[in-house]
Amino acid sequence: MANSKFNFKFGVLLPIVLLVTVFLVAVPVEFFGIADLTVVQQRVIALFVFAALMWMFEIIPNWTTSILIIVLSLLTVSDKGIGFLCKPEYGSLVGYKSLMSSFADPVVMLFLGGFVLAIMAEKYGLDVTLARYLLKPFGTKPKMVLLGFLVVIAVFSMFMSNTATAAMMLAFLAPVLAVLPSDDKGKVGLALAIPIAANLGGIGTPIGTPPNATAVKFLAEAGYEVSFVEWMVRMVPFVVIMILVAWVLLQFFFPFKSDKVVLEIPEHKREKHWKSVVVWCTFIGTILLWASESLTGINSNVVALIPLGVFTCTGIFTKDDIKEINWSVLWLVAGGFALGACLQGTGLAKVLINAIPFGSMSVVIVLMVAGFVCYFLSNFISNSATAALLIPILIVVASGMADPEAASHDSFFALGGTHAMISFIAVCASIAMLFPISTPPNAIAASTGLVETKQMAKVGIIVGVIGFILGFFWLTTLFPFNIAQ
Repeated sequence: MANSKFNFKFGVLLPIVLLVTVFLVAVPVEFFGIADLTVVQQRVIALFVFAALMWMFEIIPNWTTSILIIVLSLLTVSDKGIGFLCKPEYGSLVGYKSLMSSFADPVVMLFLGGFVLAIMAEKYGLDVTLARYLLKPFGTKPKMVLLGFLVVIAVFSMFMSNTATAAMMLAFLAPVLAVLPSDDKGKVGLALAIPIAANLGGIGTPIGTPPNATAVKFLAEAGYEVSFVEWMVRMVPFVVIMILVAWVLLQFFFPFKSDKVVLEIPEHKREKHWKSVVVWCTFIGTILLWASESLTGINSNVVALIPLGVFTCTGIFTKDDIKEINWSVLWLVAGGFALGACLQGTGLAKVLINAIPFGSMSVVIVLMVAGFVCYFLSNFISNSATAALLIPILIVVASGMADPEAASHDSFFALGGTHAMISFIAVCASIAMLFPISTPPNAIAASTGLVETKQMAKVGIIVGVIGFILGFFWLTTLFPFNIAQ
């Protein structure tokens, strides 16, 4: 079975992707029907299509596609690329340093710091200790235990990998699921609480999930700075509402038969050591610095590197721990940033602004369609890949809609402007949770054998629809970011 899947990917899908890409590169520039399009910009369009198809079909791992995109960009559209391809007469070229710096972008560093904190939290038992104390107040009543899991998982996912959080919580929940009666539907609800809370919780902070980081990155490049706290102030209340919605839905579809649910989370057995104290202090200090960015003036991207500096110089973070960092996510995000650099550096962004008739489009329709496309794709391919593909394009769309000559300036900014559009896309990527393949936490829940795909899809579609509608009105009308910018 695995061999046939391998053959289909490399024998059928890969040739199709390559043929489409080569076709887009080889056809005359006039084929695209875009005025003032250059040869270099044509190559960037081909790179976008290549990235989209490779990410969609996952012919090779998504992070390897990102690296390939950066390499191809350096070779074909940069000022240090292949000589006969990268001539000034073919169009504006991208600075090779801007492409290479995608690997060390400040947002990548933000994620790196978040990963280091998560690794140390697990290594020194912060995650287990926090889980024990945070779940304790919810008691043993099934519906309150369910709420406790939703809340705690959501909080953890704001600062840790949602995949790591889901795996950890499943380990705590597994003994409970094993002793509950086989006909107790509440087991399904508890199992589904893990991916739902992990996916929703990540929306709460810029480091909670890669789409958020991608959104913050491109907003900053467009001149719209969003601080760590500013993101949380607007998005955490949204997460709280969605968690409560999920709580009600899970109780409705999967009512508990048992009267009591007892969680046995063992204490962390590691001896108390000065290293544990350093980890706790650094963890708390980092969170406080992120929360007080407006007071200290220290950028959240800079704060993210403090744990790495503290842990490495004290010997707490070792060369073996480096292997635990999720480098694939960092490189995946970097590929999206490189695509954005190509879009801007070659001038394709400006060409697209002039080519798309925003003046004849309703602002609401543009926002809704963009959000739906993101939601749809994120159910089938990595939400990180979806955000990396769509956000650079939508930054261009937003820029065009903010141009009084292209669209109604007042109507666009009345709906939150660029902030609303890009933040909404990040939300749409995170609420996509229909199938086991949609997100790693979904796959983890499916691995319990308790959750059928139709059950996951039933709850997932309702959460998605509610999250989509609420997210749209939340970011455009109720609690928009600073629309004066």
